[in-house]
Amino acid sequence: MASYGVDTRPAAAAAGGGGAGAGAAGEGALSFLSRGLREDLRLIRARAGELETFLTAPVPEPELLARLRRAYSSSAGTTRLDLSAIGKAFGTGVKSMSFVPEASEEVPPLDLGELLAYFLKQSGPLFDQLGIKRDVCDKLVESLCSKRKDHLAYNSFPASEPSAFSNDNAGDELDLRIASVVQSTGHNYEGGFWNDGHKYETADKRHVAIVTTASLPWMTGTAVNPLFRAAYLAKSSKQDVTLVVPWLCKSDQELVYPNSMTFSSPQEQEAYMRSWLEERVGFKTDFKISFYPGKFQKERRSIIPAGDTSQFIPSKEADIAILEEPEHLNWYHHGKRWTDKFNHVVGVVHTNYLEYIKREKNGVIQAFFVKHINNLVARAYCHKVLRLSGATQDLPKSMICNVHGVNPKFLEVGERIAAERESGQHSFSKGAYFLGKMVWAKGYRELIDLYAKHKSDLEGIKLDIYGNGEDSHEVQSAAMKLNLNLNFHKGRDHADDSLHGYKVFINPSISDVLCTATAEALAMGKFVVCADHPSNDFFRSFPNCLTYKTSEDFVAKVKEAMARDPQPLTPEQRYNLSWEAATQRFMEHSELDKVLSSSNRDCTTSTSGCGKSGDNKMEKSASLPNMSDMVDGGLAFAHYCFTGNELLRLSTGAIPGTLNYNKQHSLDLHLLPPQVQNPVYGW
Repeated sequence: MASYGVDTRPAAAAAGGGGAGAGAAGEGALSFLSRGLREDLRLIRARAGELETFLTAPVPEPELLARLRRAYSSSAGTTRLDLSAIGKAFGTGVKSMSFVPEASEEVPPLDLGELLAYFLKQSGPLFDQLGIKRDVCDKLVESLCSKRKDHLAYNSFPASEPSAFSNDNAGDELDLRIASVVQSTGHNYEGGFWNDGHKYETADKRHVAIVTTASLPWMTGTAVNPLFRAAYLAKSSKQDVTLVVPWLCKSDQELVYPNSMTFSSPQEQEAYMRSWLEERVGFKTDFKISFYPGKFQKERRSIIPAGDTSQFIPSKEADIAILEEPEHLNWYHHGKRWTDKFNHVVGVVHTNYLEYIKREKNGVIQAFFVKHINNLVARAYCHKVLRLSGATQDLPKSMICNVHGVNPKFLEVGERIAAERESGQHSFSKGAYFLGKMVWAKGYRELIDLYAKHKSDLEGIKLDIYGNGEDSHEVQSAAMKLNLNLNFHKGRDHADDSLHGYKVFINPSISDVLCTATAEALAMGKFVVCADHPSNDFFRSFPNCLTYKTSEDFVAKVKEAMARDPQPLTPEQRYNLSWEAATQRFMEHSELDKVLSSSNRDCTTSTSGCGKSGDNKMEKSASLPNMSDMVDGGLAFAHYCFTGNELLRLSTGAIPGTLNYNKQHSLDLHLLPPQVQNPVYGW
C-alpha cells in the first residue's frame, strides 16, 4: 500500500544526529517518494487493463465508448496516459448524444374555428340549463369541424396507426385533435377548482352503497326495488354492499307504515326487512343495512333526508354510490358532493315527478323550476344516470334501461300455472282486475273515464279493483255515481293466492315510470292491457302485453284478452323479467362492471366511465381541463349555498328543520346531539 509522506522508520534511526543524518534523511525521503509513485502507476495500469478488457469485449458499443477506446489505444504504448485525448473524446461523444425523443410529425396549432367549436361543445351544460336542445349545439360543432375534416390536422397520428375513434363523429374527432395539441405542449391537467382530490383508495374488495328514499314496510317502489338490488349485487360476493335507508321517528312511522306498524329501534326494522326479503328470494342475504335520519312530508307523501345523507357512509367505504331517485335525495341536500366523496356515482330515476307536479295547483310553474333543479342535480351529483323508461325527464348524463326485476315468487307462480295448463287444468277461473294505490294519479282517473265512456261496450265485463289510499272515498264515490261495473276491495299483496286465478290485468296509468304490478302480472302468465305509453315500452316484446292507443282500442283489447288464453312464457322471457337479468343490465349500463374491474387511478370522476389499464388509445381529456366538469362544480357550489339557507329552503317547499337532524333522531340512531354535530357560533 502506498504511503503519503508518513515516516515509517524505527524510532532509533529517526533520532540519528549531525549533517550525515540530515543527508541520509533527504535520500530516504526521495527513495520513499519514488516507491510511492511507482506503486500508484502500477495501480493505474491495473485499472487500465480492466478498462481495456471491458472496451474490447464483443458487445455492440455506443459511439462514445468507441471514441474512448481509440483514445486509450493511442496512448497504450507510453508510460503516461493521454488524459487530454480521452477528455476530448468524451466531450465529443456527449455532444453527439440526443436526449430528446425522435421528432414526431409536427402538430399544427388550433385555428379559430376549432377553438370556437370546442367552446360550443364544452358549453353543453349551460345550454341544458337554458333549455337549448343539444342537437343545435352538435350541428354547429359539426359545421365548424367540417371545414377541416379532410385536413391532416384531424389525423395527428401516422397513417400506419389506427385512429382512436373508428366513427366519423365530429365531436370525438375534435376531442382527439384538442388532446393531441395539448399533449404536444407537454401540459398535464391536474384537476379543477371544484374538485376534491382525496377519495377512497381501492382495496382488495370494493364497496357499493345503495342510498334510497323509502324502506319497508312501506310497500313503494323505492323501498322494494333497492332492497332486491342490494341482495343480488351482494350475491356475487365480488363487492361489499350497504343499503342506506331513511329512519323515521315513531310519530312519522305511524303516518307512513301500514296497519300502524312501528319500530322502536333500527335493529328491529332491519330484522323485519331481512325476513321479508329472504322469504322471497330464497337465499341468505349478505349485505349491511344502515339508516340515515328522515322526515315525512304529508303534502307530497314522501320522505325528505334530514341533514347530510353522505356523512352516514364512512369515508373508508365511500367507493361506489347508487342513488335511488337522485333528484329526490338531493333537492335539499346540503353536504358533501357525492362525486367528490365517491369514485363512481350512479343515479336511478324511479319517478316521473313532472307528471305528478303538473296535476297540482300552479303545477306548470312548479314543474318548470323542478325540471331545472333536476337537471342541476343530475349534472352536479352523478357520473351516470339510468332512467327506467322514456316516461321520465330527459336528464343530462342519462340513458334509458330497465334495471328492475320481479319478485322470484311471481315467476314461480307463472311456472306453476304453465305446468297446470299443460296437464289440461283450467288455471284462470276469474276475469279482469286492477291493483294499485288508490290515488287519482295512479291511473284511477283514466280508468273511471274509460269505463264511463264505454259503459255499454263493457257492460258484461266486471272489473275487480284492489287498493288503499288517500283518494279511496272519492274514487269509489265517482264509480258509484256513474253506476260503473267496478267492484272495490281492500288492498293486498299481488302475490296473494286470491289473485292467481285472474286472467287479465288492466292498467290504464300513464303516470308510472315502470309499473311493477304490470311486470308481476306478466311473470304470472296473465294478459296485461295497458296504454301505448313510454312507461310500457319494455313490456311490448311480451306477447301477452296488449297496448291500446284510443279508448275504442282499449275496449277491443279487453275483449280480445277475455276471449282467449295467454301464451306461456318462454325461458328467455322469464329470464328477462328476473332480478338476475336486471342486475346484469345494471352492471353493464351503469358501467359498474368496468369500475369494479379497474384500479382506483383509472376510474375517478370520469364522466365517460373507467378505462382499463394498458389501453394504448389517447385519453381525450387527460391533459385538458373539462369545461363540463367546471360547470358541474359551479352548479354544485351554488346549490350548496342555496340549500344552506333555511329561509330559501322553506320558500321552495322543504320541511322545516331538515337542514340538520333533530334530537329524537340522535337518540334513535345513537348520533351526536345536533348542537354538538352542528354547533352555532357567534351567539
